[in-house]
Amino acid sequence: MKLFTGLMICSLVLGVSSQNWLTFIPEAVQGTWDMLRAYYDMREANYIGADKYFHARGNYDAAPRGPGGAWAAEVLSDFRENTMGRVTDFFKHGESGHGAEDSKADQEANKWGRSGKDPNHFRPAGLPDKY
Repeated sequence: MKLFTGLMICSLVLGVSSQNWLTFIPEAVQGTWDMLRAYYDMREANYIGADKYFHARGNYDAAPRGPGGAWAAEVLSDFRENTMGRVTDFFKHGESGHGAEDSKADQEANKWGRSGKDPNHFRPAGLPDKY
C-alpha cells in the first residue's frame, strides 16, 4: 500500500509540475468521480458485454474536465487494469495473467474515451437507456 501511495504522489507531482494546483486538483477530483460513477453504473447494470462501454464512458466523462481529469482517468484506468484485473483473473481462472486480451481491449476502450471519441461505439445492443 505504501508503494501504491508513493507512486500516486509521484504521478500527481509530475502531472501538476506545469499546471496550476488550484485548477488541477478539483479537475482530478471531478474526474475521479466520473470514473467512479461509470464503475458503479457498470456494477448496477450487470450487463454482459457492456464493460468496454463503461470503460470508454468513464474516461470520456473525466478527460474533458481538464488536465486533472485526464490524469485521474489515466491513473485509475491503469491501476484497474494493472492491479485489480490480475486479482479478478486469479479468482475467476485460478491463475494470474489469464485474460491479457481482455485487459488490452479495456485499455483500448479507455484510450478511446479519453481521446473524446463517442463511448457509444462500445455500447452493446439492449443496454438500458439509463446508462
